[in-house]
Amino acid sequence: MTSADPLRNLGVRLTQNGGELRVFSANADGMELCLFDAKDPDWLVKTVRMSKDANDVWVGRSRSLTVGTRYAVRVSGPASPNNMFNPESMLLDPYARGMVRVGANEWRGTVIADGFDWGEARKPNTPLDHSVIYEAHVKGISKLNPDVPEDLRGTYAGLAHESTIGYLKDLGVTAVELLPVHAFVSEQRLIQQGLTNYWGYNTLNFFSPHAPYASRSAQAAGPDAVLAEFKGMVKLLHLAGIEVILDVVYNHTAEEGIGGPRTSFRGIDNATYYRQDADGAYIDVTGCGNTVDFGKEVPVRLVLDSLRYWANEVQIDGFRFDLAATLGRDADVHYTPDHPLLQGLLHDPALADVKMIAEPWDVGMGGWQTGNFPAGFSEWNDRYRDRVRNFWLADIKEARAHGQAPIGIGGFATRLAGSSNTFSPERGPLASLNFVTAHDGFTMADLTAYDVKHNLGNGENNRDGTDNNRSFNHGVEGPTMDEAILLQRHKTVRNLLGTLLLSAGVPMITAGDEFGRSQRGNNNAYCQDSELTWLGWLRTREERELLATTRRLLELRRTNPALRPSRYAVFGETTPNASHMDWYDAGGNRMDDEDWNSPENRTLQYLAASTPDREEFNRVLLIVHGVEDDVEVSLPTAPGVTSYALLWDSSTELPIAEDESEFAPGSTRLVGGTSMQLYRANGPRVEAPESAA
Repeated sequence: MTSADPLRNLGVRLTQNGGELRVFSANADGMELCLFDAKDPDWLVKTVRMSKDANDVWVGRSRSLTVGTRYAVRVSGPASPNNMFNPESMLLDPYARGMVRVGANEWRGTVIADGFDWGEARKPNTPLDHSVIYEAHVKGISKLNPDVPEDLRGTYAGLAHESTIGYLKDLGVTAVELLPVHAFVSEQRLIQQGLTNYWGYNTLNFFSPHAPYASRSAQAAGPDAVLAEFKGMVKLLHLAGIEVILDVVYNHTAEEGIGGPRTSFRGIDNATYYRQDADGAYIDVTGCGNTVDFGKEVPVRLVLDSLRYWANEVQIDGFRFDLAATLGRDADVHYTPDHPLLQGLLHDPALADVKMIAEPWDVGMGGWQTGNFPAGFSEWNDRYRDRVRNFWLADIKEARAHGQAPIGIGGFATRLAGSSNTFSPERGPLASLNFVTAHDGFTMADLTAYDVKHNLGNGENNRDGTDNNRSFNHGVEGPTMDEAILLQRHKTVRNLLGTLLLSAGVPMITAGDEFGRSQRGNNNAYCQDSELTWLGWLRTREERELLATTRRLLELRRTNPALRPSRYAVFGETTPNASHMDWYDAGGNRMDDEDWNSPENRTLQYLAASTPDREEFNRVLLIVHGVEDDVEVSLPTAPGVTSYALLWDSSTELPIAEDESEFAPGSTRLVGGTSMQLYRANGPRVEAPESAA
């Protein structure tokens, strides 16, 4: 940025003569900087008339605008369908880096001191092909952890506690993806019901960390201490080699629909910040009451400035963009991958090496855009999620009811191999952010225990939450003492985890799925801030066994490069870091078209050989069997393979112990009903595999 940049230095900047506040508003006709008493944030001690420059930026200066000062702005402007000015409203600076609450819907910005001692901490910069993301809630991950001091449980410091970090390291994930930590509030409807927004997808300010997640002592000390605790969390995670990815919600704000709170953007420049028609009616493609208008330059700049701040001043490693299709909508509300905001995210030098993850949809027309984001983004792959759930859950339910599953294994294999039918060759398998569950929807354990949602506790008569769960309760809805059903459920969870962690792409585990956490059938627990949503730390035997399985799967992914290619292979070519894949049926024969498409064939053998440029050569065989009857499988005879060694079998409750047993190509192995087996394929590298996929 140069001094000629018309939108430079928005927010507060400290100077030799106090401070300067710069706020954009194209439609205001007056603006005041309001300064408040250090101890009483309701006591207005000084006002400064701000002046408007040629670029619609309002500037106010004061010697009193120093570190710790609490401030707001009052804005006046003409009455029109698109404006919502009220000169009596005390409004929050959109660029405030600290804030304090002074009423039900009123806040004061706080001037924050720059600087933090990062010591030896550096961003881990984990390569994307080595990344395993762990989606977690700041409060929920440590609230019940008995090893965390009570006053730190459920806080940034609780996440940074050695026991929490030790757990993540021992599990084997490389990054935590935190549900929203930008300052947020609960929706008016929830407040009236006596509920809270637990997840946090209702952002108030895009520069301030959510203060209630800080320890009580940090909250009492003020916004500087809250930010310091947040940075301290990032520092300790980085020292442990764990990246921090933030789930960010730029698509809408907490001001809700027309008639909602006037706390910041609406009172400063409603016509600039929110999509609306000529009559002032909001154009809402988010389903949240308002939509930030990225057809205009100023909201685009707001997001880029916010991301630069978090990526550099706070050392954040990546961002997951909620309803990211909204960020790519132009002035005509059409999605385009060439949108200046999406391109800015990828090409801004200040955001180099930052991981960019899109939730590639919103609720507007043309809002489903999976596979259509520009190269450089990874995308939440809902097609992967649905296909994997179908294969291990809905299809098995259908087979029990009608004697045969509705489809074969071809679509599942495509997802297993990196979703090349969804993402372009330029983008490759790492464009696919693979997930089976996320914060919204059933937990993995609940996918195997409930056919329908149980959301009465959310206060909406079970209307909220999706009905398209693709789940299977295995014969009984909810908890059961039937040992046979429990064993089937446990195996299905292992199959889901095995698929997720052995697939090409970037896997994301939802916190708690690694040990089988349940939300008792609630598939939309956004308003449940309780033990229903917090992670339990006192584990049953079954939970400990599943946790051991997850650790083993993560170890196998880490140590077998063939499972995590960064490029798609090209037939007849040797492409670096693109695993060559050969596909065989249960008899060890190459798959033909009928094998891929027939519902009668739900067994395959998938031989993947790495083509590394920075790791040792590796080759594995994955057997997938999607029928409840056992099957005998002939291990394939393939060029270069001299023997196979079993590494993992999903039919066992605990990971198998490694031994020296090896099995010859062509030998027969028994594969249990609806299960998976992973083998290491021993033998020298063959430069030109007969086929690739």
